[in-house]
Amino acid sequence: MSRTKQFDPATAVEQAMMLFWRKGYASTTPQELSDELGIGKGSLYHAFESKRGLFGLSLQRYADARLEGLATCLQQSGPVKERLRQVLRKLISGRGGSPVRGCLAVNTAVELGDTDASACEAVRSIFAGMEKLFARAIEEGQRLGEIDSSKDAVQLASLLLGSVLGLQVLSRAADSPARMRRIVDALIDLL
Repeated sequence: MSRTKQFDPATAVEQAMMLFWRKGYASTTPQELSDELGIGKGSLYHAFESKRGLFGLSLQRYADARLEGLATCLQQSGPVKERLRQVLRKLISGRGGSPVRGCLAVNTAVELGDTDASACEAVRSIFAGMEKLFARAIEEGQRLGEIDSSKDAVQLASLLLGSVLGLQVLSRAADSPARMRRIVDALIDLL
């Protein structure tokens, strides 16, 4: 007779995601994962096959939440430029307003981008999804006359994405939230 799982896999992936986000992939040990999830290493490997397997699921969980949250924010009512401004500020502030962890996708790109093809592809997918959502918002702003329609929406979306990624890195060492707000405001003014 097989034993039933003593944990919820979805909750375990969420907990693992938070640990990977806090410590990075390489610095997170299987023992720390076991402790964080409250399961033995054998159960961890049985359920997720490997630390890397669990990291892949965690990165997918992050991608789903990040893109869903971004889409929700960009679909709210009000002027498009203000929605974009608020989204950019939120993206660079980090989860829960704490820039300490930054963005898991950016952290992964920096840590594993050129050494782990699967992680790199997952990060590219997150960035492509963000860029697509930015482009949709920009196109909406162009239709409404808020954003210069002579500018290419995809190029502007690429500019926003690249700026957000750079700002997320900068926010890890920023000496002033005012500097970050100035940069976001300048980006929005460029639209």
